[in-house]
Formats: sequence, structure tokens, C-alpha cells
Amino acid sequence: MEQLLHYVWRHKMFPPTDLFTSDGKSVEVIDVGLHNRNAGPDFFNAKVKIDGTLWVGNVEIHDKSHEWYVHGHDHDSAYNNVVLHVVGEIDRDVITCDGKFLPQLQIDVPQVVRDNYEELMKTDEYPPCYRLIPSLSKLTIHSWMAALQTERLEQKTVAIEARVARANGSWEAGYFVTLARNYGFGINGDAFEAWAHSIPLSAVDHHRDDLFQIEAIFMGQAGLLELDRVPEHYQKDALNEGYFARLRNEYQYLAHKFSLKPMDSTMWRFMRLRPQNFPHIRISQLANLYYSRRAGLRNLLECKTVDDLREVLRTSVTPYWETHYTFGSTSCKTEKNLTKGSLNLLMINTAIPMLFAYGRHKSDESLCDRAFDLLEQLSAENNYITRLWQQCGLEARNAGDSQALIQLKKEYCDKKDCLRCRIGYEYLKSKK
Repeated sequence: MEQLLHYVWRHKMFPPTDLFTSDGKSVEVIDVGLHNRNAGPDFFNAKVKIDGTLWVGNVEIHDKSHEWYVHGHDHDSAYNNVVLHVVGEIDRDVITCDGKFLPQLQIDVPQVVRDNYEELMKTDEYPPCYRLIPSLSKLTIHSWMAALQTERLEQKTVAIEARVARANGSWEAGYFVTLARNYGFGINGDAFEAWAHSIPLSAVDHHRDDLFQIEAIFMGQAGLLELDRVPEHYQKDALNEGYFARLRNEYQYLAHKFSLKPMDSTMWRFMRLRPQNFPHIRISQLANLYYSRRAGLRNLLECKTVDDLREVLRTSVTPYWETHYTFGSTSCKTEKNLTKGSLNLLMINTAIPMLFAYGRHKSDESLCDRAFDLLEQLSAENNYITRLWQQCGLEARNAGDSQALIQLKKEYCDKKDCLRCRIGYEYLKSKK
């Protein structure tokens, strides 16, 4: 129950008076300190009065006193600045690395908090706090949703920064990889990211005026120009049509010129995919977008409205794919544009996080503010997560809200991390 002790200490859910150390000295908690989630003492810079003397330092928390030794704190100088050991049960004295006896304070987890916590952990219904949600104040909901929205953008920023780092610090390449990943629309996200990292954009730029060559490099690097990747019953038709052979020959020439090596094509998934989401279609759309020169970071940074974003992301397939979903398999002719729903997802998961991440990189708050504004302008996502929250009384009014609710489920509910959730906080202290 150490997590609950952390929670009780952080929120001061203990009597403000009549607190005493194990040796009978009075304790007054002025400031519980800053919660530390990394290595070292649990709370930094706490302020406590012990027997009338003010101490400023760190606080360590354990279920039982002896865990101080189990965790090796008595041999770790990082714990020499601990001024108070808070425990659920005092079962022995504790000494720091420099030989100092630590004052210890025993606190109890209130029974209502303990019961509510056990209920949250044991309830299989999603979310387990559903009964409380309708009674929460609008201010509580609004402030938590705003924090979750920011948290989700910051989480995506970390992922974008990792892609930029892998691209040798190129934000242009990092944007391309992020865009490509989200063209996977979930099931092929990892494959698209691996594919995008395999494409040397500096080499492709030499052929940017030739859409056929761009598509040859894009399809070739995806491993889709290997004949055994064409279903056997379509191989003959694919060769007879000529387009597959022309692309393959062009790719072989360009691969030799730029020392290209295709990705592992077995990464691509086709099961349970609608044909319009096949990798061939998405890669052709990306080739067309790249050829149009609207896919660059500079174009994105110039976007002020949702309509601007839609314009820079709008694309369709090249002519061959208007009548195909895979090589050799013909279909009714259609332009196969990105749907409005797909464009919205690309804005939510690519364009807007990229604006936010680049704004953080450049310390440009206007870009970060624009990211939040654009999320508020976009319609909320309609998926099983937002529908579940709607049933509980939390309705998403815009994309910012739906992103917050997705963050809430994935990072708190799914992980049973109720102690960090503001709704969980209200639930824990509630009385039935």
C-alpha cells in the first residue's frame, strides 16, 4: 500500500495536528514537498517542524520502516538529506549513510480512501469511477481535460523529437516520418515509420520533378516491387500491364545509383484492411503529396486555419492506382482522395503535434497556441473510446476534448493509475 501512503502524504489526507514521531516529538507539516518520480527520495524540499524546529529537506515513504534497509538507503548518500521517514508501520529505527538517526512519522490511510482504492482496482467495468462522473463540477472536468490535452501533445512531442534525432536532427525528415507513420492509420503505423526512415530524402529531392521516379523509389523501398509480394494469381496481369515492370526497372536503376536497400516487406499488414487503406494506395498518395511540394515543414508552419491544413495535406493517387488497389488487380476507376475523416486524423495526429513540437523546439509559444486553437476548431473524433466516455457523461465537443479522453483511457484507466488522475482523486475521497 505504499502508493496509497504517497497519495495520502501528497494530498495531506492526515490530521493537521496531534502528529508525533516515534520518539514522541511533535510534527507539523508545512509543505509536503515536490513529488519525485525518478530515483532518489520520494519528496524533495519538504518543510516540517519537528519539536518546534523547522527542517527543510527530503521525505522518504515506506509501508514499514525496515524497507529503508531492504532498498539500501542506509548505504546511499542520496538519502542523507532526508529529514523525515513517513511509514505505515514503524517496526525499527532507521539510520542514514552518514550515521544519522531519522525521525519517523507513522500515518494511517483513511478507511474510506482504502476502500475506494480497492474498489477501483478490483472493478472490471470501464471506467470504474463511472458513477462519480456526473456529479463532478464543470471546473474539475474542464481543468483536467485541459491538462490531459497538453499531456498528450507533450507525449507526441517526445516521439517526434526521437524521430528528428534519428534523422540526424532534421525536422523536415522528422515531419515526413511522422506524416508517413500516421498514413498507416494504426495497423501499419510501425511499417510506415520504418519505410519512411529508409528513404533518403536528399536523394529523392534530385528527382522531385518526376512523379514516376518518386513513386518508383517509394514503392521500391517498401519492398512492394518484388514479384513475390504480388499475389500469385495477379502476377501475370501485373507483368502484362507493364506499369509494375516499369516501376521495378526504374527502382533498380535508382537503387543502384543511391545504394538503396528496401525494407522488410513482410512488415506490411493487409488482413482486416479496407482496400483504400492498402499500403500501395497510401504510398501512392504520399508520392503525389511529396511531388506537389505541399508536404514540407515550411508549408505546415504557414497554416493558420483548419482549411489551410486540409489544403496542404490534400492528395490523391497517381493514375495507375485510380483503377487498382494492388498490382495486377483492377478495380472501378476512382480518384481515391483522402477522405475528410482521414484528413482530420492526419491533422490531429501529425500536423498539429508537429506545430506544437516545433514551437517547443523554437521556444515559439505562438506555434504552441496555434496547435491548441486548431484542435478546438476540429470536430471530435468518433471512436469506441469517446463513445464509452460519452456513456459515462463525458462528451467531447472538439478534437482537443477527444484527444484528452484518449489520453485519460490509455495513460490512466488502462494502467489503473487512478492515484494520478483527478477524477480518481475525487473518487478516493468520496463517501458512499
